[in-house]
Amino acid sequence: MDTVETFLLILLVLNAITLGVLVLVQQGQGANVGAAFGSGAASTMFGGRGPGGVLVKATTFLAVGFFAISFGLAYIAKERAAGIDDVGMPQAIEQPVEVPADDRNDGFPDVPDL
Repeated sequence: MDTVETFLLILLVLNAITLGVLVLVQQGQGANVGAAFGSGAASTMFGGRGPGGVLVKATTFLAVGFFAISFGLAYIAKERAAGIDDVGMPQAIEQPVEVPADDRNDGFPDVPDL
C-alpha cells in the first residue's frame, strides 16, 4: 500500500506543477480585446486565435486528474486509519481512583473552617 500511495503522491505533485504551468501560459479573457485592434496577436506562439482548444482541453484533463488522484489518496488514508484498530493499538482503560477524604473539611483540606 505504501508503494501505491507514494506513486499517487508523486503523480499528484507532477500534475499540480503541470496544471499551474498550463494555467499561467493561457491568455486571460481580456487579452482578446487587444488582439482585435492589431496588437501583434498573429506573431504569438499559438497564432492569432490563441491556444483555444488544446490548452483548455489539457487543463480540463489535468484538473479532473488532480481531483481523481486526490480522492484516491483520501481513500487510501481512510483505509489506513481504519486498519490501525487491527494493529493492536492499546486502548485507554478508565479505572476509578480512590481519594481519601479529609473528615474535617469534607475533602477540601485548604478550605478554612468557618
